Amino acid sequence: MPKAKAVNPFKPGAGHVPPHLAGRDAEKEAFQKLLHQHEIIQNVVLTGLRGVGKTVLMEGVYKPLAINEGWIWIGSDFSEAAFVDEKAVCQRLFTDLSLFTSTLTVSSSEPSLGFRTTRLQKWPLEYPFLMEFCDSQAGLQSDKLKATLEFVWKQLEKTGKKGVLFAYDEAQVVQDRKDKDQYPLAMLLETFQSIQRKGMRYMLLLSGLPTLFPKLVESRTYAERMFKVQEIGKLQLAACKDAISKPLAGNPIQFSNESVEAIVKVSSSYPYFIQFICREAYDFFKSHYDLEQAPRAIPMDTLIRKLDADFFAGRWSKVPDRQRELLFCIACLENEEEEFSVNQVVDIAQKVAKKHDLKPFKAGDVNAMLPKLIDAGLLYKVRHGKYLLAVPLFGAFIRRQFESPKKQQPSLFDFLKER
Repeated sequence: MPKAKAVNPFKPGAGHVPPHLAGRDAEKEAFQKLLHQHEIIQNVVLTGLRGVGKTVLMEGVYKPLAINEGWIWIGSDFSEAAFVDEKAVCQRLFTDLSLFTSTLTVSSSEPSLGFRTTRLQKWPLEYPFLMEFCDSQAGLQSDKLKATLEFVWKQLEKTGKKGVLFAYDEAQVVQDRKDKDQYPLAMLLETFQSIQRKGMRYMLLLSGLPTLFPKLVESRTYAERMFKVQEIGKLQLAACKDAISKPLAGNPIQFSNESVEAIVKVSSSYPYFIQFICREAYDFFKSHYDLEQAPRAIPMDTLIRKLDADFFAGRWSKVPDRQRELLFCIACLENEEEEFSVNQVVDIAQKVAKKHDLKPFKAGDVNAMLPKLIDAGLLYKVRHGKYLLAVPLFGAFIRRQFESPKKQQPSLFDFLKER
């Protein structure tokens, strides 16, 4: 039998577009309708846990769709530095906007510039010009931002583009800083609402963890009416199977129906984990392709341990022992992927402590540790008194860390690798 030469089609990297993007047709259709708004009255919030494919959907579907529809796509990842204060937001927006506007020019005859000169001069709309123009405007920082975006829009209209879409990932980091008397998030929302009411076609697309939308509403209650929320999660069964099987069309290596079912089950239908397991399984089968008795089953236990090492271990290594024990109690809840309360954790902790010889937790202990786990990105607060694990399949990983070594027997694949 000839050795397979095909390239592994699966791409589990962060934000990498998979060979077949399955199960997001409804979101794509809804986004396309928003691009056709005559007047921008709704923006987009894209939320979901890590690994559900938010970045892939933005970059692999929404971006080319918006560009094909005649929009200017502008964006990057948000960071805490972008929201240190209100001026930092302006710097972030103008840095990104200038990537397009730097090819445009304005002359000294523009009424908005207010220059008194008899000689016609031209200036490219580069970042220094935009910031200088912004700083020269009267009023609060929000007034300066509005005036600059309004001025830029007059130049953008001449290009024939439908509008400008500011798309930002990891937007859950946005927040107002009341202690510093700085309200960068409120300014961002107020600015876009104002310029959209004036008919300027600027649109916001913010992507992040499920904490994002509550932050927007907390900052400005009218954010509920400003945004269309798209919450994405697991794939449906048919979409899972398509994501596994369709990239292998015409490939000499194929997964059996049993292997496909096993991948769906172990990945819990999360897109990133499907890609990760498929990539490892493909390499496993390819390495045995030229054997007379090639294995038919995927060594799933081994792939799970590799997933643990590559995806979860880095997060786990930074967690102190006592917090690990609290996470273990959370992972032992009847369904750790659903919302839980402090009282539920305290109740389950009593049972877990007896069984695993751990010190039990009181409500005060849990309340003190939860904010630290939230800051570490392992939990998030859904609403008052309710929490969720922020990382898919994290509960199963945590339980494996507390299993006795005897239960973690090496697989046949480990034996073959050692040989």
